Amino acid sequence: MHRETPPQAVRLLDAALTCIGRVGLAKTTLDDVAREAGCARATVYRYFPGKQQLIGALVDREVANFGRHLLAAAAGAESLGDAVTAIITTAAGALVGHPALTFVAAYEPELLLPHLAFERESAVLCAAAELVAPAFAPTLPIDHATRLAEWVARLTLSYLCCPSDHLDVHDAAQVRALVDDFVLPGFLRPAALEGITP
Repeated sequence: MHRETPPQAVRLLDAALTCIGRVGLAKTTLDDVAREAGCARATVYRYFPGKQQLIGALVDREVANFGRHLLAAAAGAESLGDAVTAIITTAAGALVGHPALTFVAAYEPELLLPHLAFERESAVLCAAAELVAPAFAPTLPIDHATRLAEWVARLTLSYLCCPSDHLDVHDAAQVRALVDDFVLPGFLRPAALEGITP
């Protein structure tokens, strides 16, 4: 059963997010978080034993919120193509529009890069696939939905890290053309006889 986060802990997480967006992860201290939240440092320790636990809780919360946001964006999709397009454009907007993540990516890339290479990248992409797969599950068998979700995560991350002159991941029409030409054919071919709507 999911436990609701106490309101004071929510304020602390919000404060940590604000501080990281302002000065970065490395320079954010528990004193900064307490000051931003309008409480004593002892209050921070009441909920989080240290900075690592605070940041871990913040990452968990932001990832969960991100997943809910993506699934909500795809919920009204009339086809698999619409759902994939909604996931890509919504993910791109949310990641680029996240102040803390944007600051860390711009000024503390050494904190992100280890998670975007080799085994750690695979773990991140698999976690992203688990978040997104339910958006495709109504249309595809679960193993196909998970594979498609991982491919969508790889594609989105690739275009965000290395922007292209040929595709704006924020433009739904451009993304839909890419999805129709290069993403869906491989996933729909085995299911073509099952009447799946692209």
